[in-house]
Amino acid sequence: MKEKLEEFIVQSLDFLPAELVVIIVSALPILELRGGLPLGYLHYDFSLMKASLLSILGNVLPIIPVLFLFQPLSKWLTRFKWYKRMYDWLYHRTMKKSSSVEKYGAIGLMLFTALPLPTTGAYSACVAAIIFGIRFKYAFLSITAGVLVAAFIVAIGLASFSLF
Repeated sequence: MKEKLEEFIVQSLDFLPAELVVIIVSALPILELRGGLPLGYLHYDFSLMKASLLSILGNVLPIIPVLFLFQPLSKWLTRFKWYKRMYDWLYHRTMKKSSSVEKYGAIGLMLFTALPLPTTGAYSACVAAIIFGIRFKYAFLSITAGVLVAAFIVAIGLASFSLF
């Protein structure tokens, strides 16, 4: 499904410069850097460095607005049944995956973000930071560090994949 979503977005945004498409894909929930970096490297034939920098930029861009706006917006939106169900699902999913965040705070948040697995990433880390009350400065730095580590892991995987 992730591949079909990425393909749909690329086709829908084909009028934009390829660099901007990589940034946009990397800024989207679900796809994030794990979708943007391979897109830039494999689809657009960017260098690994260029694809990494663009996807890091795209993945870091939403962190500040999400950290600031998620809680007040969610508080207002939970009065709607559809959002309340979605919020409860997101909350429980985040709680299930975030034992390291609860145990290690900002360092756990960085590790949670860094793991290039489904449902771990900057968006989930922002939600975890809000749930566990991690201060903005520490949350932003930890999530950004996690994005950098995730980019390194994904880039190493792509580079080794390209060797074969």
